[in-house]
Amino acid sequence: MGLFDFIKGQTIDVIEASNLPRDMVVFRFPVQDNEIKMGASLTVREGQCAVFVSEGAIADIFGPGRYELQTQNMPVLTKLKSWPYGFKSPFKAEVYFVNTTLITNQKWGTSNPVLLRDAEFGMIRLQAYGLYTYRVTRPEIFLRQIFGALPSFGAGELADYLRRLIVSCLSDVVGEMRIPAIDIAGQYEEIGAAVRGRMQPRFEEMGLELQNLAVENISLPENVEKAIDQRTSMGVLGDMGRYTQYQTAEAIRDFARNEGTGGFAGMGVGLGAGLNVGQAMAGSFAAQPAAAPAPAPAPDTRPCASCGQPIPAEAKFCPHCGKPAAAACPKCGAAAVPGAKFCAACGAALTVKCPKCGAEVTGQFCAACGEPRP
Repeated sequence: MGLFDFIKGQTIDVIEASNLPRDMVVFRFPVQDNEIKMGASLTVREGQCAVFVSEGAIADIFGPGRYELQTQNMPVLTKLKSWPYGFKSPFKAEVYFVNTTLITNQKWGTSNPVLLRDAEFGMIRLQAYGLYTYRVTRPEIFLRQIFGALPSFGAGELADYLRRLIVSCLSDVVGEMRIPAIDIAGQYEEIGAAVRGRMQPRFEEMGLELQNLAVENISLPENVEKAIDQRTSMGVLGDMGRYTQYQTAEAIRDFARNEGTGGFAGMGVGLGAGLNVGQAMAGSFAAQPAAAPAPAPAPDTRPCASCGQPIPAEAKFCPHCGKPAAAACPKCGAAAVPGAKFCAACGAALTVKCPKCGAEVTGQFCAACGEPRP
């Protein structure tokens, strides 16, 4: 028993395909010019299906199991051939065994760089590669769309076509997702899922199912990688004080490893140079434009005792009405609280009636007629 089992002769009574290579997608059973005996044994193993084709038309499809070919279990072929019920004569038909297991470890990759517009680095070219897994789910569609009439069909014969479809889809997905180049390494899983979702309908049109698609690497141009490395270094050196301490500790360790007095004699020179460089770098990073001085706070104000307008606290006369800024007690001369009727220092009355015009006098003279306070 080799790749397949059959008995040569006038009629074939055993149809089976065993030990097929894992990457074999379709295998045509070698019926040659012989006829298949009615009642022949058909064995379909797990991960296979058998498709009978009569005169170019797909007829009956058998899943895993063992069958004795009769008109009862070949309804389509019976109808195509117009066989009567209980037909016993041999017949001609082509038999194809289709592999329905997962076709794994299929590689995809960009043969040419993919052009991408990045908001930070401008136009860049990406290289990408990964793996994908698929299987045949609709053998009748696959035979019509892809296989044709070949004696066998391996996964390698479909690989280039599928790879081009995946790379084309990847270019669209990465462009639409607008992932910054500096963050693209952390988005492999999301990119792979998006490509798989978009490619699934394309695979279904061929009778296939895209089981999985993984992005293993997306490489950036060398100049972009250097720019990212420089930014990473700058981030590491962000705390220049800690960097200086680290450099000092490293210098002490290196000099301590030297033997003899020569190493310790030069240690001071090395430490001084290291500290100077560290301080200079720290100074260059710390030198930033001075912040604009904060605006001076507004001076304290108080209301005028006569007109009530706000005036500076230290003003002696109101700039609005020209009158004394604060009333004074006529008895003790202490400053009077605005609106108070009596002095808080001596208790004397702060307001009296002008004997000439009858207006209320709060200062030494009447604000209405200028008559001295009585």
